Amino acid sequence: MSLVPASDQQPWKGFAIRQRTPELKREVLLKTAAHLFLERGFRKTSMNDIADRLKITKPAVYHYFKNKEDILVGCYEYGITYIEARIDATDWGKGSGLDKTRSFIRAFVDGVVTMDFGRCVATLDDGDLSASARAKVRKLKRRMAGTLRGFIEEGISDGSIAPCNSMLVSFAIGGAINSIGVWYHPSGKLAPGDITESFTEYLVSGFVGAGDPTRSRRAASTRQRAGKSKVSAGK
Repeated sequence: MSLVPASDQQPWKGFAIRQRTPELKREVLLKTAAHLFLERGFRKTSMNDIADRLKITKPAVYHYFKNKEDILVGCYEYGITYIEARIDATDWGKGSGLDKTRSFIRAFVDGVVTMDFGRCVATLDDGDLSASARAKVRKLKRRMAGTLRGFIEEGISDGSIAPCNSMLVSFAIGGAINSIGVWYHPSGKLAPGDITESFTEYLVSGFVGAGDPTRSRRAASTRQRAGKSKVSAGK
């Protein structure tokens, strides 16, 4: 997945280049739609709106997607695939269950604060979809939740995570990360990297087990980052 960067102000430039393959143009269309969904809401965004933003005809949009909900499903797919790719790119395979859980949280938060597709996963209501499309999206979400729950259970087994209900903890983590989409805005005062690192450690600190040798050091680092973020936000 290349995730073609397209300017929110001039997305048609990325779409209009003749050398773009159909797949790359599809990505530009998806990114434009994701931005509009976040800006106006899914229900208030029409196929005409997407076509107008790209300076193309509505039939051209239908060439790539059969309807608006097909586009929304595509946004979910790209967001979740990106997050999973970030998790796979880390060297968590050699770490503890806590290390894997931390990598998962960091990748999820990073996806929400750095890309529109990630924010779509966190904020858009799949209740707007038809039953079949909603089932497809929820299957993707369950896959992510299952991965997280497996990491937590592995951490409980190896002692890096304190004994807990893995299902409830995974729900709590998912809910907390999804809430970022409610208050976060790219033009806000907090830097994405600071949010990612601080949020990750805030969440992880709630279930670190005695078997994690870095517990004290990470806790101190989190407090230090929180202090810096508070000062920055107050400027």
